[in-house]
Amino acid sequence: MSYQVLARKWRPRSFREMVGQTHVLKALINALDSQRLHHAYLFTGTRGVGKTTIARIIAKCLNCETGITSTPCGTCSVCCEIDEGRFVDLIEIDAASRTKVEDTRELLDNVQYAPSRGRFKVYLIDEVHMLSSHSFNALLKTLEEPPPYVKFILATTDPQKLPATILSRCLQFSLKNMTPERVVEHLSHVLGVENVPFEDDALWLLGRAADGSMRDAMSLTDQAIAFGEGKVMAADVRAMLGTLDHGQVYDVLHALIDGDAKALLEAVRHLAEQGPDWNGVLSEILNVLHRVAIAQALPEGVDNGHGDRDRVLSLAQALPAEDVQFYYQMGLIGRRDLPLAPDPRGGFEMVLLRMLAFRPADTADAPRQPLKPVGISQATVDSAQAVAAPAPAVPVPVPVAPVASAPVAAPAAPVPDPAPVVAPVPVTPPVAETLVAEPEPEPVITEEVVDLPWNDPAGPSVEQQPAAEPVLEVTAEQPELTPMPAPAPDSVVPDAPEWVSAPVLEPSVAEVEAATPGIDLDDEPPLDEDYIEPDMDSAYSYLDELASEHAAEPPPEPEPEPAAKPATGLALEWLELFPKLPISGMTGSIAANCTLMAVDGDNWLLHLDPAHSALFNATQQRRLNDALNQYHGRTLTLAIELIKPEQETPAQAASRRRADRQREAEESIHGDPFIQQMVQTFGAVVRHDTIEPVEALASQG
Repeated sequence: MSYQVLARKWRPRSFREMVGQTHVLKALINALDSQRLHHAYLFTGTRGVGKTTIARIIAKCLNCETGITSTPCGTCSVCCEIDEGRFVDLIEIDAASRTKVEDTRELLDNVQYAPSRGRFKVYLIDEVHMLSSHSFNALLKTLEEPPPYVKFILATTDPQKLPATILSRCLQFSLKNMTPERVVEHLSHVLGVENVPFEDDALWLLGRAADGSMRDAMSLTDQAIAFGEGKVMAADVRAMLGTLDHGQVYDVLHALIDGDAKALLEAVRHLAEQGPDWNGVLSEILNVLHRVAIAQALPEGVDNGHGDRDRVLSLAQALPAEDVQFYYQMGLIGRRDLPLAPDPRGGFEMVLLRMLAFRPADTADAPRQPLKPVGISQATVDSAQAVAAPAPAVPVPVPVAPVASAPVAAPAAPVPDPAPVVAPVPVTPPVAETLVAEPEPEPVITEEVVDLPWNDPAGPSVEQQPAAEPVLEVTAEQPELTPMPAPAPDSVVPDAPEWVSAPVLEPSVAEVEAATPGIDLDDEPPLDEDYIEPDMDSAYSYLDELASEHAAEPPPEPEPEPAAKPATGLALEWLELFPKLPISGMTGSIAANCTLMAVDGDNWLLHLDPAHSALFNATQQRRLNDALNQYHGRTLTLAIELIKPEQETPAQAASRRRADRQREAEESIHGDPFIQQMVQTFGAVVRHDTIEPVEALASQG
């Protein structure tokens, strides 16, 4: 007896033997059991997913000697003849070879004759989209109203080419591609029954190579059995298919994680022995990184289409999320530039070396943590007490050059002689300060003095502010209270770091003038042939236009919500400690939105506003911990929980101070007699969005 290939030997002969396509089988089974039979069916889908197989099973269900049922017996003469392909009332037509209208007319001439043996005459037209337009037109009327004993079953891999008139006359069923998991499961069953030894990795290679087609998977399995001398082994299948060893992709990624250039080039050398397509190798690396990113965001969302789900989850734990995004973006750019490289392998190596050279800093010793939702710290996962939804990302703060003294609370008029000035102090009682200036009159600068609990009470201090103008000396006299030394020149006073979580300011006048030299912003726009001078009735049109343009711009980020309670105790100590920490950027923004809750020896507990959890990760927590260790000169253990602070954070304090100065500036403008006269006489309008405190303008300049 001649050998029968697996694809034909294991072709399903009933609905219960079908693999997949549950959505189609359910509708057909219910229709057959309830005798609700349509006269025309259309099955669409890629090759090898079961279109012809389902059509033959339907023919058996309609003509089985036991009656019309969804479970044909499979033993009667009709079922056997259909399985053997010799049933006279099942007419299979290959539309690809019979495209002419004459062939269609010949078919229609035989429709009027009753079936010879069965109940129904079934016309199975495969690749029906290959018929000509005249053939479709000839088929329309018969397809719409065929004789009661005729059933049409159409099959196609390209339904877009079918006329809408054909589609409207058929029940259409779209068959899905087979997933690699389903293909591997079916191949395991078939090879187990056939007593063929196999390896799971080999079946996964065949499942992916089949590309959704079960028939292709069975054919490739036949080829693998012959290639492996009766066995299906991963090495043989890989050599037969000429595919890349997926484990070598992980060797490359592990070398990147370890920062080992020698291991990286060694992995490339092993890849080169297979003569791979380097663009395809880079594509495989990107696919793995994509699945790793999914695993970090949603571990249960990782598919096992490559049979390496455990390796992906392990890689997701070892690789920081920012590194995954960096490597993915670098790989995309590398694929774009790979055709420009003198040598494909050299271009591939340069992409990997670029990933190694420019990877994010401080990732070699980044803590490895279990999978978790993105933006939630390990401390929060361990506590499991407060889980907050991630808030919209906070914009990256724009650092402002630090100044040696705090900005003044209100504009100060120049005075010829120094005079004692009383400065507001947020913590301690007011301290009298004397400003001693040079003979040339200069603006008076007030200094905020904060009594910090860890300051060394060494007595009065003198701080000089570096400037191009004559230096102003600030001396503090405090007869009854213990004076506090001024902060070190490289430190920042509590009121200074107000850039944290502050909205991005619009360009100042000085910046605009610097960017547009030679243009006077106060002058009218230059006249040209397209310029039309507004009439007297539209005196405010220019202001309205500016207002509309300003309204079209995206609104700035909202200020932090005020705290429920003022800072006291540990929270107040954190307000005073925060400006002295050597941090900036996202780490500074996170620290500014924290408050100190508990100190147990060297164990510190901070509460972070959940609205800023999108910026927070283990790397930021480690950097903040390192800054605390550097400041205190000992090793502290820092824990951060995502709980909204009840007391004022540094960001809220900075926002409150900005709001106070802005309110004072607006009151000063509205109380100015000259401004009031302009409003009353000329109907001037004060634009509140252009009012800025004097110290804000000075910091911009």
